[in-house]
Amino acid sequence: MPRRAVTAAAIGLAFAGVVACCTDPTPVAAQFGKFKQKLQDRFKKKDDAPPTAAPADDDAPIPADQLAFFEKKIRPVLIAQCQSCHSADTPKGPKGGLTVDTRAGLRVGGDSGPAVVPNDPRKSLILKALRGDDLAQMPPKEKLSADVIADFEKWVKTGAADPRGGTPTVAKPKPIDIATGKEHWAFQPVKPVPPPVMGSATGIDAFVLAALEKKALTPSPEADKRTLLRRVHFDLIGLPPTPDEIDAFVKDTRPDAFAKVVDDLLARPQFGEKWGRHWLDVARYADSSGKEQNILYPYAWRYRDYVIAAYNADKPVDQFFREQLAGDLLRHKDDTEKAEHLIATGYLALGAKSHNERNARQFALDLADEQIDAFTQGMLGLTVACARCHDHKFDPIPTTDYYALAGIFLSSETRFGTPRVIQNPQATTLTELPDAADVTVGAPLSKTEVERLKTRLTDLKKQRDAA
Repeated sequence: MPRRAVTAAAIGLAFAGVVACCTDPTPVAAQFGKFKQKLQDRFKKKDDAPPTAAPADDDAPIPADQLAFFEKKIRPVLIAQCQSCHSADTPKGPKGGLTVDTRAGLRVGGDSGPAVVPNDPRKSLILKALRGDDLAQMPPKEKLSADVIADFEKWVKTGAADPRGGTPTVAKPKPIDIATGKEHWAFQPVKPVPPPVMGSATGIDAFVLAALEKKALTPSPEADKRTLLRRVHFDLIGLPPTPDEIDAFVKDTRPDAFAKVVDDLLARPQFGEKWGRHWLDVARYADSSGKEQNILYPYAWRYRDYVIAAYNADKPVDQFFREQLAGDLLRHKDDTEKAEHLIATGYLALGAKSHNERNARQFALDLADEQIDAFTQGMLGLTVACARCHDHKFDPIPTTDYYALAGIFLSSETRFGTPRVIQNPQATTLTELPDAADVTVGAPLSKTEVERLKTRLTDLKKQRDAA
């Protein structure tokens, strides 16, 4: 049986000095250009056109009871709690582009949409703001009483009667400035900062002590040797020291005794198992797809083992990223290294997928979107997926960058190795590893072997419980 791995093939990307070849994404980019234009036409910003007036039936006579309710329960709250920030008379313009001093201002709304939709509390953003549901609480300093919020809910449900006229003044949002966004400190090159001089303290300890000193605080007393050993064991391998290890460390009076313990723990395989788990969380590792149909990924474990081995080998992080994004394009010294690089691209093949999606194009678009999200969040620390529909307001991420990435991922073949069945129309093959590669075969276990392992596990649990 040929050895196989779950991989994503032909992925290329340029970032932070990492450059790999890829196929020409121009045709895909052109398709996305049309799609983007349709989105923009459909969701055209309301500030591109003059504010719309209130519906004609709003000019009809308001029943006396509804008018009285507005004047007694609603207008006073709008004046006292809202208009100082949300009116045409505010010096810097209404916050969020929302004015509440006219009926039309509430109906047109601000940057987030209509504040009031008569007879529809679910779509009326003013209610979400008052309750603090999904939107920032308003007023920001102190939440209004439950009775006042209930009055607004009743007002909206009964048609949001409002006798006020006038045309709202909608503040145009500031244009998105990509160049200014790039000046943010997070996008600047890292500059070395020498640690402050704090006696014998060095490295990060010096920074910590300097900060404590500014606050007139003193550090906690040094831990005793038993506590220190337990801490470093749990930190590095996630397991406590044995009694023998504790006794040996307590009796060891050499000045480098602790350093030797650290070196020993870093050399243990459990170090990669403990710390590799954190990256596996970032990589959304699982043995199946999740979502509507939980499809098994039979060889996902190869990627897990690759991550653990990378941590134990202290692989440089830039090389770690290159292999996961473009391992199939990297040079290799032998078949074993080639297999390692192919397995690393499992980073792009993992993740939740809607395998029962019948539309192949929709599946491909959603897969590329998920890969962009995994790459940018996991490796760049940015949420870029929002740019699928609009430029980012603060980060220097335009939609053109999103679709440039989408073109690369869509022009690549992602192989996650699932069989075609009625609930999995979006199936792929696996990428075969070189026959000469020195990797685990991964042959399926026989029933006898499975039962033997179950018995062994039961015995180990009994030993643990009896200890």
